[in-house]
Amino acid sequence: MKKYRNLLTLSVVVFLGSLLLSFITVQDQKDPAPWDVPEKYVKMENPYAGDESLDRVGKILYIKHCRSCHGNNGEGDGPKAASMKTKIHSFTSEEFKKQADGVIYYQTVIGRDEMPNYESKIPDEEDRWALVNYIKTLK
Repeated sequence: MKKYRNLLTLSVVVFLGSLLLSFITVQDQKDPAPWDVPEKYVKMENPYAGDESLDRVGKILYIKHCRSCHGNNGEGDGPKAASMKTKIHSFTSEEFKKQADGVIYYQTVIGRDEMPNYESKIPDEEDRWALVNYIKTLK
């Protein structure tokens, strides 16, 4: 009898948890507006493009600052993503990959709306580019 009571309790908890999670869905999120990136960043050259010595730094910064929203593989499925008002698009999409490095730099470092500004959290210019380079490797 106790076994069935525990099973019933577990079933109720799972059901109620699922019901609550159904109110926090990606369908409730709005699509982000297009980025208005200043020309300075559109034309910005990546001085560390292809510098594999920065891969480890970029990965560490990604884990520390980005993974909670953008997910392990940059798919926009991190644990905080569902609670955002705006959808988080994938870093692995062709649309994202076509962007200039300076545009990615602006989006990553300067941010907007729910995307925080990281100028003070990542003050070193080399580290910022290491993060941009790492994000571009996500598949």
